[in-house]
Amino acid sequence: MDYKTACGFLINQGTTSDQNPDAFLVRLKQGKAPVPGQVTNILLALKIVFEALRTAPTLDRELVYSLYLLSFESRKLFDAGYQAGVNWPPLLDEDLKRINRAVKSIFAGVWHSQ
Repeated sequence: MDYKTACGFLINQGTTSDQNPDAFLVRLKQGKAPVPGQVTNILLALKIVFEALRTAPTLDRELVYSLYLLSFESRKLFDAGYQAGVNWPPLLDEDLKRINRAVKSIFAGVWHSQ
């Protein structure tokens, strides 16, 4: 996956548009688990974007908004689903923490592994 593909993928996954019913946030909003491999691909794309933007002085607004949604909204949707009794996959909570750290790393320009 190259930088352009990674950005497009993250923007696609970080939107709640009905155009992609399998987008990460759309599935969470519906109380559905991510598609198998979806979180792994999101984490890979985040790492690629981090590497490409580590020293960039500015970030693209559309990408930043999608990263924010992937980090913040996914947690909000997870918590709301949990309160509503959704039976999330056991590792999804940890996956969301990894997504959050990766997004934080992109914003900071320093990789946060913990």
